[in-house]
Amino acid sequence: MLDKKIKKQFIKIVGKDYFNDSNQSKLAYSYDATPNFQSLPDAVISPKDTKQLQAIVKLCNQHAIPIVPRGSGTNLCAGTCPTQGGVVILFNRMNQILEIDEDNLTVTVQPGVITLQMVNAVEEKGLFYPPDPSSMKISTIGGNINECSGGLRGLKYGVTKDYVLGLEVVLANGDVIKTGGKLAKDVAGYDLTKLFVGSEGTLGILTEATLKLIPIPETKKTMLALFSDIDEAAKAVSTIIANKIIPTTLEFLDQATCEVVEDFAKVGLPTHAKAVLLIEQDGSPEVVEKDIERISHICKERNALSVEIAQTEQEALDLSTARRSALSALARLKPTTILEDATVPRSKISPMVQAINVIAEKYNVRICTFGHAGDGNLHPTCLTDARDKEEMHRVEQAFEEIFAKAIDLGGTITGEHGVGEMKSPYLAWKLGEEGVNAMKAIKYAFDPNGIMNPGKIFAKDERKRVVVQS
Repeated sequence: MLDKKIKKQFIKIVGKDYFNDSNQSKLAYSYDATPNFQSLPDAVISPKDTKQLQAIVKLCNQHAIPIVPRGSGTNLCAGTCPTQGGVVILFNRMNQILEIDEDNLTVTVQPGVITLQMVNAVEEKGLFYPPDPSSMKISTIGGNINECSGGLRGLKYGVTKDYVLGLEVVLANGDVIKTGGKLAKDVAGYDLTKLFVGSEGTLGILTEATLKLIPIPETKKTMLALFSDIDEAAKAVSTIIANKIIPTTLEFLDQATCEVVEDFAKVGLPTHAKAVLLIEQDGSPEVVEKDIERISHICKERNALSVEIAQTEQEALDLSTARRSALSALARLKPTTILEDATVPRSKISPMVQAINVIAEKYNVRICTFGHAGDGNLHPTCLTDARDKEEMHRVEQAFEEIFAKAIDLGGTITGEHGVGEMKSPYLAWKLGEEGVNAMKAIKYAFDPNGIMNPGKIFAKDERKRVVVQS
């Protein structure tokens, strides 16, 4: 509960229409897309510009009030759940595309801009912003930057961090800094731009971003390769890359996922194969034609049951839409859907998928696996019910072993979802105690009073590393 004097000060800053501490509003922003995390904030505030946000931050810092910056709440690591109370900051009034600079191939936006809205705006100019998280229809650019979102096109084009050129950030003491800019080269001091990308709102609050654009590809083709053996599908992925072919999209779906997605999307997705690769290539017509032909040949050499190329733009769109709907499709089956993103070197996809299946059987839980096979980013997804405490305990044990196995295979606990509060107990498994302490030192330097999204990334209690039997 906020002190009445502080509440009046917040209202003075933003106006009474943009400060809300009603129970209904607090409940609406007490959770995000992460299961089993919920906590009421003390208030929800919507600043209209950087100046108002500065004033809010200074007041919070003065009174040690936690701040949780929030986009659309689509993150899957409890990164925007206000577990320490405080104020949730919304950016629905800071949602403008400020400039599309065709000379410098950049777009400058406020954090509340919806990702797909921006993508459509730049494509009208014949330009291209490649990062494409599955939530892009509703996720915001600010949220994408805070979590360093990936997407289906990450293999060829990279992820959000590869397109952030400059930022405007409000620090915990209310200072405003600008990093980077419309520059192809800039090595003046530490790379603060990259430091803030993926920092999950724990170091400062983004108010403006300048993003890199590239020319839109001339054409693209989409294909579907079916396999009776997961290992053959994984070997096909490695062989494609080893042949120096970098597809735009190289997605993996196991049989269980295909069955659920097809039941949901009804686009003719095959359900009899043990593994499906969804592959897309873009570029000049000559290169696309050549690459698709070579990829098709490689898949057949790896004993693909069939290789089909989409004959129309609508067929291609249906396939990619079906893949993007995987989480929605799976979420229909049980009250609770836990989607993870253990990531391994692409050469380890097969042993990782096999390990996930063994672990699921060991703990008697249902896990479907899909993901970005081209960059080793897998999404084991557990269908469960949070009300069943005994089953949830088994689910937790299963994911602990999955994280441990990913690390044993040279991977990590998260490839694109972020650490947040959900995975914070496992951060030391990946970084070691020394690595975590180095990060904590950075956090303290920027936010000595600990008001910026507290409870995220750094856990109060770390989990003991589990040992997975080979």
